[in-house]
Amino acid sequence: MKHQTLWIYSYARRYFKAMVFYTVLGFVGVGVSLFISWVSKDLVDIITGHNAGKVISTFALMVGLNIGMTIMNMITDYFASYISMKVDAEIKSDIFEKILVTDWESLTNYHTGDLLTRWSSDASNISSGVLSFIPNALISIVRFVSTFIMIIYHDWTFAVFTFLSLPVSLLLSRTLMRRMVNNNKRSAAMSAKLSGFNQETFSNIQTIKAFSLISLYVGRLKQLQKEYITMRLDFKRMSIWTSLLLTTMGLIVSYSAYAWGIFRVWSGAISYGTMTMFLGLSGSLTGTLNSITSLVPNAIGLTTSAGRLMDIVEMPREDYSDDDRVGEFLKEHSADGIGVELSDVSYAYNNGNLVFEGASMAAAPGEIVALVGPSGEGKTTMLRLILSLMKTGDGQGVIKSGDDTMPLTPATRRLFSYVPQGNTMFSGTIAENMRNVKPDATDDEIRDALSLACALEFVEKLPLGINSEIKERGGGFSEGQAQRLSIARALLRKSPILLLDEATSALDVATERRVLKNIMHDDYPRACIVTTHRPTVLQACSRVYAIKDKKFVVLDEDGIKKLIDDF
Repeated sequence: MKHQTLWIYSYARRYFKAMVFYTVLGFVGVGVSLFISWVSKDLVDIITGHNAGKVISTFALMVGLNIGMTIMNMITDYFASYISMKVDAEIKSDIFEKILVTDWESLTNYHTGDLLTRWSSDASNISSGVLSFIPNALISIVRFVSTFIMIIYHDWTFAVFTFLSLPVSLLLSRTLMRRMVNNNKRSAAMSAKLSGFNQETFSNIQTIKAFSLISLYVGRLKQLQKEYITMRLDFKRMSIWTSLLLTTMGLIVSYSAYAWGIFRVWSGAISYGTMTMFLGLSGSLTGTLNSITSLVPNAIGLTTSAGRLMDIVEMPREDYSDDDRVGEFLKEHSADGIGVELSDVSYAYNNGNLVFEGASMAAAPGEIVALVGPSGEGKTTMLRLILSLMKTGDGQGVIKSGDDTMPLTPATRRLFSYVPQGNTMFSGTIAENMRNVKPDATDDEIRDALSLACALEFVEKLPLGINSEIKERGGGFSEGQAQRLSIARALLRKSPILLLDEATSALDVATERRVLKNIMHDDYPRACIVTTHRPTVLQACSRVYAIKDKKFVVLDEDGIKKLIDDF
């Protein structure tokens, strides 16, 4: 908890002024509330003493104070909401950025639904805690101390009743602490499980329908809901028993204080107005004391959320320190083109499965280089190594222009355009998707890229052309059309190196050849690496690498011809 608390503090100190402002408003509220109690006492004494001369002025003061208190509460609530939303947005933005620059291979150990839960729910817990936990603790302590002093000033005997509930509160806090840690972890894990299930289900509705899995997935959802309800009812039972004990203790304290107040009034020790003030303040003290003791379970909930976020944001970060150097490399060599070269690269998955051992390959500007091999032999893995999404074991990869080289790092991704397997289009218009990679692209530049990818022919037939909407996951377009749009987006970026990972698998042979021919004859000095299962592509390639014995072997014409004949 100490480590998690320090991590929360690293955020809290950024919002010191907001916390001070919120705390000061709380202190003012405490002062006005106590003054209202004092005036209320005077008003009761004036009425019971039949002092008609002060009734109107005291009553007017009482009404004015309550109206002022109401207005101040509204202002406080408004500013608290504003600050809370601002802090929430800033913290989520910061966590979002940190997740995006986290080492990709480490990040894949977490389910997307779990990441979403941690980013949304846990980040919101931190943002609300940063703003409210310390200020509310200070406000509660000030309220308790000032109220206690006010009671002692008028009659110290009433202060005894304040502490009648303290042993119960402390005991409950100790019990709740143990339960809260376990419950928070269970709740977070269950929320992540539900979120992940929903996210995967909605993303794969087509598959669920195609395999008639509707009843299966409905049943799974009901089972998850049953587990969630069971868990929440367990929490609710604990909450009911806790609330019952606190309420019972509160009633005992209140009625004891009420009885003692009647006795003190009856004996003439205090006035009736003082007694009513004491009863109100006693209830306020008890509630404030319970609020202070409840800060412990709240702190546990806060640190639990912090721990879940720390699991993510404290994973290894990608290093972009050489970004400026990459920019200079691009500026210096963009006219001549930039290629990529890997030498004696080895890589093994976390489970120890060796994928490459001493593998070498190269792609120069103006070349289309193919990587071929059976499914699961490492073609996509090699592209991820080139993009520095994964780290090589031995060997090295470099970008290269002439004799000038630079190691492959996360910063060198700016030199690549990547079209992965599957549908990678975002919801929005075609033009918006294109401008994701080049925000200042003109309509003509977009059309030129679409033309190179053989996509302009169907885009121009759409009523709104490049301003036509693309639904989620490329909805509204065939797989072949979505692939061509993805290729056009990659070409628009005009990166020196283009990576196509089975990016033409949904195209017919003729269209596939046209796309590759357009890339080959484009004036831009681009190096292109293609992974494919379709040997028909190979005739358009400058060089073909086959994966054999965890290495890359350059195929000669006979080898390429054999691949085509055997397809």
